[in-house]
Amino acid sequence: QVQLVESGGGLVQAGGSLSLSCTTSVLPFSSAVTGWFRQVAGKEREFVAAIRWSGGSTSYAESVKGRFTISRDNTKNTVYLQMNGLKFEDTAVYYCAMKRFAYSISERDYGYWGQGTQVTVSS
Repeated sequence: QVQLVESGGGLVQAGGSLSLSCTTSVLPFSSAVTGWFRQVAGKEREFVAAIRWSGGSTSYAESVKGRFTISRDNTKNTVYLQMNGLKFEDTAVYYCAMKRFAYSISERDYGYWGQGTQVTVSS
């Protein structure tokens, strides 16, 4: 059973930075895609970014392009989300998730999920 564990959330002032980590319990299969999503209470979970384990190609939501960077370390089974220039509206619970093959911005396509980590940006 694949398990994903997020870490790195916290409280930061607007304009600041945070780095999130998502570590998987097993070596991800070569076709795996890991995505980051976020959710505000009462709203749907929204796509933030994704990375392909093989090759490292990435995809970002328009709202975070130029501010967030997703990367992976194959030796540590870990995906990172570096968040710079944080805004109040980035406040949410951030989840990492995993699927096979193609990118997807739909949470329904991801079969494995972490427990989430809270990111709070103060204005």
